[in-house]
Amino acid sequence: MSATPSTPAATAASSPRPIPEAPRNFGLIIVGDEIMSGKRADKHMPKVIELLGARGLQLAWADYVGDSPERIEATLARAFASGDAVFSCGGIGATPDDHTRQCAARALGEPLQLHPRAADLIRERMQDVAREQGVPYEPERDDNVHRLNMGVFPASAQIIPNPYNKIPGFTCVGQGGGAVHFVPGFPVMAWPMVEWVLDTHYAHLFNRVAHVEKSVIVFGSMEATLTPLMEAIEREHAGVKVFSLPSVDHPQYGRHIELGVKGDPTGVLAAYPALLAGLHRFDLKLGPELVR
Repeated sequence: MSATPSTPAATAASSPRPIPEAPRNFGLIIVGDEIMSGKRADKHMPKVIELLGARGLQLAWADYVGDSPERIEATLARAFASGDAVFSCGGIGATPDDHTRQCAARALGEPLQLHPRAADLIRERMQDVAREQGVPYEPERDDNVHRLNMGVFPASAQIIPNPYNKIPGFTCVGQGGGAVHFVPGFPVMAWPMVEWVLDTHYAHLFNRVAHVEKSVIVFGSMEATLTPLMEAIEREHAGVKVFSLPSVDHPQYGRHIELGVKGDPTGVLAAYPALLAGLHRFDLKLGPELVR
């Protein structure tokens, strides 16, 4: 699907869908061959986890995909059908290796079009650059016309403002209720845009459900030995998750398992003593207890 600023206007069927107020989960998609090849290390996932955590929210899943249009389209189709709130980082530029905008349109079954507000913002940016360089602004110059392609989005797109250089991202909502928020791959742009999306569309979810983790360092045991206890704790304490983090070369504890429970404070308050009681029946050596 080609994308040019002259793409026809959207039909009424492509009008923006409301962003769901209660997404099932928060997800993350990272796009780019440079990540898959190791040329660049991903910094988005730790930051998105941090931004969500500061607001009492959690990341449920993450997908990494290279610059393959087929794979990007399939990944976005799943996201649009998921009912989740998803951040997609990368691939929304206008160079030949940027496919995300086109793939989003195909996944939605929508035409591409130049978003009017995006066009205004891109032209503002071009005028800013011309002033900074002390040269006249030439809107019809080939490179300036090409830059408008960065505002060619699926027809139902809604704008995400970019405080760094005004070149916007966009949001689209699939028929399955998944809201995908597309931002650039550059952290200096992407992270403030992710914050804007969270604060604008999901503030009503902030710190709605308190979350706590309690765990203990366990020495001299195998995960397989502790699995029945873990299953029993989850079975007897609805809504609480048990986690097991083994390590063979920890700088402080050496070989050990961090075993714990996480969830709402009331559930954890009941489940954690039960976990400790179960461990004591194994006559294991226990180390420090941890609370997060």
